[in-house]
Amino acid sequence: MSAATPYVPPIADYAFLYREAFGRDIVAAASGGAITADDAVEIIAGAGEFAAEVLAPLDRAGDRIGARLENGEVHLPDGFAEAYQALVEAGWVSATAPESAGGDGLPESIGAGLGEIWNGANMAFALCWMLSAGAIHALDAAASDELRETYLTKLVSGEWTGTMNLTEPEAGSDLGAIRTTATPREDGTYSISGQKIFITWGDHDVASNIVHLVLARTPGAPDGAKGLSLFVAPRTLVNADGSLGERNRVETVAIEHKIGIHASPTCVLSYEDATGYLVGELHGGLAGMFVMMNSARVGMGHQATGISDRAYQGAADYAAGRLQGSVQDRPAGAPIAEHPDVRRILRSMSSQVFAMRALAVHVGDLFDRAAGDEAVLPMAELFVPILKGWTSEEALRVTSDGIQVYGGMGFVEETGAAQHYRDARIIPIYEGTTAIQSNDLIGRKVLRDGGSTVGALFAQIDETTAALRATEGAVAVRIADRLARTVDAARRATDALLAFGPGRDASAVSVPYLMLLGTLSGGWMHALAVVAVAAHAEPAEADAARLTDADFYSAHHLARVHALAETVAAGEIA
Repeated sequence: MSAATPYVPPIADYAFLYREAFGRDIVAAASGGAITADDAVEIIAGAGEFAAEVLAPLDRAGDRIGARLENGEVHLPDGFAEAYQALVEAGWVSATAPESAGGDGLPESIGAGLGEIWNGANMAFALCWMLSAGAIHALDAAASDELRETYLTKLVSGEWTGTMNLTEPEAGSDLGAIRTTATPREDGTYSISGQKIFITWGDHDVASNIVHLVLARTPGAPDGAKGLSLFVAPRTLVNADGSLGERNRVETVAIEHKIGIHASPTCVLSYEDATGYLVGELHGGLAGMFVMMNSARVGMGHQATGISDRAYQGAADYAAGRLQGSVQDRPAGAPIAEHPDVRRILRSMSSQVFAMRALAVHVGDLFDRAAGDEAVLPMAELFVPILKGWTSEEALRVTSDGIQVYGGMGFVEETGAAQHYRDARIIPIYEGTTAIQSNDLIGRKVLRDGGSTVGALFAQIDETTAALRATEGAVAVRIADRLARTVDAARRATDALLAFGPGRDASAVSVPYLMLLGTLSGGWMHALAVVAVAAHAEPAEADAARLTDADFYSAHHLARVHALAETVAAGEIA
């Protein structure tokens, strides 16, 4: 998006999603009526205003200037520290923190909207908020009362920020290869030594302290992931009275020079006899860290949606004002937005963004409902790798399409379109690559229960297909026919996967299977929107666009399910 194009938060879409798209006020249902969809829209509108006025103006400067390491300390571009303090003072850090941790405990469906908006406005900045949110969930789940009082309260208030310290030079996705050590001391603390790499927001100057959550191995611990424990290792030690003491022995050795998210400091941290505090049970570190990882993986879906929408807004704005060549069947002076192929690309982008946004809200609602009904939890967990993997891959498609709309101008940095693509490129990689998500999907979510949960998903889509047919609208009937055929293809692909069982054949097609379920779920989200639109006694302003987006998605994107089903059935081709 060029500097002249402001970020516009998608308030109307969230109003529709919270109030209508899923057939009820999902916010009121999740909160027992304590908060309603109308309240949620006000919250999203407030966040949107903050994001547009405070965060978005820093996005381009953050990309150009980036984080810098000077004399062992990381500095962010001008304005970032002030923006973070404004975020804290406005209560946005504590808003989505669980009530059990001292936060406001907003429903996860609202968290989806907030996550998209922060990332749409400034993805590099939003990573700080997201990592702190994950650390809050991890400590809330496993920390002792002392750690909660000392560290969790400061994270929830936003006074301090949090990080996730997993990766090492020889231990990337294979966490069992971690070699950082944690040696017990007589006073009950641990001496942590080792090096961690790719630590997002591992050092900065926007808050007074950083709470590192570190995976490390104690003496005599079992080999592999079962021997890992989780520790809090603050950047600055905390005195008994709660004041900040001396600097912990954690050194920022370097910051990575990345393709994108330049204002997000990705650090190499060296621990040399640093002081750490055990979180949870000894050798139970992976379970504790998975709480944070799952929070981050859902957050990646929000991130992918936000950067995709930012790319779409910029491309649509440019195309509406760019005059180039005569446009078929349009009067002289028509902008390029009227060219059939440019129109196709823009419609593709907008339909993808809505599908991603709606799915993120649906996953948030599933987790909200699962808090009071454990029977919903398997479905919520099924969607975590789908949301992370599918939206992150599609973000690359959407941001690349954005560059295409700009033409040659998209390939130069002046417009900002290239930044969106560069920023988006990391999303399918960190917090578990797409293959890691897909292996989790097939191994823990599909094969383990014999396809029961994914079968229940298909049944829900069947119900929506029947509801579409009952509306009798031409668009609805077309979408119903396409959706029914793709569900059949998805069932055949699932049967093939179950026949493979655990092994190389299933693993070789796990990513196509994930993309199949994600694409199908996106079509389902559009179908739900069409059913909601059909219930309107009088057409709403956005109805025509919603119907066109749904029709387009079902013809252009949902059709990919058939090809993916063929790929899944083929297994590994050696």
